[in-house]
Order: sequence, then C-alpha cells, then structure tokens
Amino acid sequence: MLIVQKYGGTSVANVERIQNVARRAVETKRQGNDVVVVVSAMSGETDKLIGLAKTISEMPDERELDMIMSSGERVSSALTALAVKELGEKSISFTGRQIGLITDAAHTSARIERITAERLKKAIAEGFIPIVAGFQGISPGEDVTTLGRGGSDTSAVAIAAAIGADRCEIYTDVDGVYTTDPNIVPEARKLDKISYDEMLEMASLGAKVLQTRSVEFAKNYNVPVLVLSSFNYNPGTLVTKEDAEMEKVVVAGIAYDKNQSRITVVNLPDKPGIAAEIFKGLADANINVDMIVQNVSSDGSTADISFTVPKTDVLKALKNTEDTAGKLGAMRIDRRDDIAKVSIIGVGMRSHSGVASKMFTTLASHGINIMMISTSEIKVSCVVDAKYTELAVRVLHEAFELDKPYAGATAGFEATD
Repeated sequence: MLIVQKYGGTSVANVERIQNVARRAVETKRQGNDVVVVVSAMSGETDKLIGLAKTISEMPDERELDMIMSSGERVSSALTALAVKELGEKSISFTGRQIGLITDAAHTSARIERITAERLKKAIAEGFIPIVAGFQGISPGEDVTTLGRGGSDTSAVAIAAAIGADRCEIYTDVDGVYTTDPNIVPEARKLDKISYDEMLEMASLGAKVLQTRSVEFAKNYNVPVLVLSSFNYNPGTLVTKEDAEMEKVVVAGIAYDKNQSRITVVNLPDKPGIAAEIFKGLADANINVDMIVQNVSSDGSTADISFTVPKTDVLKALKNTEDTAGKLGAMRIDRRDDIAKVSIIGVGMRSHSGVASKMFTTLASHGINIMMISTSEIKVSCVVDAKYTELAVRVLHEAFELDKPYAGATAGFEATD
C-alpha cells in the first residue's frame, strides 16, 4: 500500500515525540508499505512566529508573514527526517515548493491549484521515506504561501490524491472523531466512520479534528481518511463515502465555534446591489463570511445586515466594511465578539423532519436565546451568547441521545419521502 501519514503539532512538539513519529513511519515502511509523512510545525511554534511578527507590526504584511510562518514546518520536517535516518531507513525532507505544491497568490490562506510531485514520486520509488513540510506551497509568482490554520491536513490529503495513495492517515492528539468535544461532554462517543459531507460540516462549524479544505479534497478525489492518535494504537475514525447505515442516524455530531464575531451594518439604504457591494469588498479581501441575516425596516426604506466572520479576521473585516458602508450611507457599524456558533450535523436530517424544531425547543427550555440561524440539508447552526456555549452543547447532546450508539437515533422524528 501507499500511505500518507500526517502528524500535527502536538505529535511533533518535542524531540521525543518527533522520534515517536519516526518510529511509526518506519514501522509502516517495514510492514511492506510505501509511506510519505507530512508534518506540522512543533506545537506553539506558529503562534510564536506570528507573535514575533506582531511585535514589529500590528497587522504584518501577509507576504512576509508567510515567509515567517513557513519556517516552522521546515524545522520539524528536517528533524523528523534525521530521526528516521537514525532508525536505519532512508529519508529526505522536502518543502512545499520542492514537491511542486503550487497555490494561488492569496497569502496566509492560499488554495492549492496543483501538485507536480515529481521529486516526491522519485524518492518513493528509490525507497526513501519522504518527510514533507505541510501548510505551505509556492505561488505562480514564486512567493512562499501558506494554507491557513490546519493547512497541513490539506497538504496531506492533496498529496495523497496527487500520488494516488491508498489511504491518508491523520495523526493528532485524539483517537478519532467524537460526537462532540469530550472535554465538554464526557459521554461523547467516538464514531467508527463518518461521511465526507458530515465531516465537512463538522470541520467548517468548529470541530478541530480536520481542516475543512482537507475534507473537500478527500471527497473530491475519493481519498479514504483515517483519523488516529499518535499516542496510542486505538482504532480511529474512517472518513469515507456515505452509506445507507449513516442515514439511519439523524444527528451524528455537535460542533461549536467560539472564534466568531458578528458585524452589523445599521440602516443601509434598501436598494438593489447594496448587499453585493458590502460582500464583494469582503470577498476581494479574502475574508470568509459565514452566517448572514438581513432585516428590512417596516417602511422598506432601510435594512440592517448582520454577518459573522472569524475573530482572526474581524479587524480587517471591520475596516473593509466601514469603508464600503460609509460610501453607501449606512448609519453605523456594530461589532460583537462574545458570541458562539453551535451546530447539529447529520446526513439523516435529509429524510427526517422535526430536527430543527427539537433543537430550538431544547435551547429555549434552558433559557438560551438564539441570535442567528443557518441551515443546510444536513446541519442547523445557531448563534448564541458565548457564555452559554458549553451548556448548549451538553443539552443538545443529551436531547439527541448521542451518548447511545444508534439507540433512539430516529426516536421522535418522522421519516419523509
């Protein structure tokens, strides 16, 4: 088999853990497999590098920031290659550029356009265990780019797709995907498998096990992804194609995200094209907007538009919105940071009614007010006051009986055609 293994920051946090990663890679190789290893920066290193940049500039130039941040993965990849060599196997470290990982030019949040992987394939054929620095690539203009938080997951799955790997293994500090955060709900249950669509929603809605774009790659190229712990040998969670068994479970998991800020543009003229102007500016600045709500005044002359963005982008989003909204004649811009998004996810929602109603009723019965709502075929998200995040997760986990394997999975719901 050809296996890509990705190890996160906690898995390479120090020399001893890097040596453990090397042992796992060598074990996989000696079992008769070809293996490629993708590593993140050592735990805390990226934050340290960003902190250094911000001691000089409050809003660092993003091209230079990419140069700074990309160094973390280069260090861990070279150290891991050295550790593999010490165990008697051939190894070589590569940067994203050296394996031909080409991205667009969106610094700090670049998207992968293609991977040539010529040097990588050659190294595999020659019996090496290649160690690739994750999270980074090279733009068409030959500038170093990074892929955003969790970007090493995306590197790993994209590499697996590019070289035709049989499986991509994502090693982290948890041994799989749980129904929700076990730190909040001790009764949370590890899932044996989850569909690409469910995992995509969970990742985008705050679950930190996998990065969103890595799941998109896995789904688009049908790459089986196995989520495992680097600290034990427990069975993990397989992220794979949807099957009939998955549809029997109405809600598979609950995600939450405290990294949210809400911006409200107050009293905008209610005319065609106004919303387009607001969100075009944000899109041009590569700011990801999530939930959007528009309220029109009773006389129809003005409207308030509220939307959420990641806290990490709020300063940039606020400045961009102020510039645009001021030209459009808005009264003012409001910002709120003490919010969180809580979401329920499950492919079974497609064929069962009453799910949203049960969520709203459960939150209301515990005095939790809903500020914004967003839905899709397989998820319902609510923005609530941040102080109620943990309570909301706990009561929803209990209401949908997620501590019980499949028990009551369709209880209280009506199947629809």
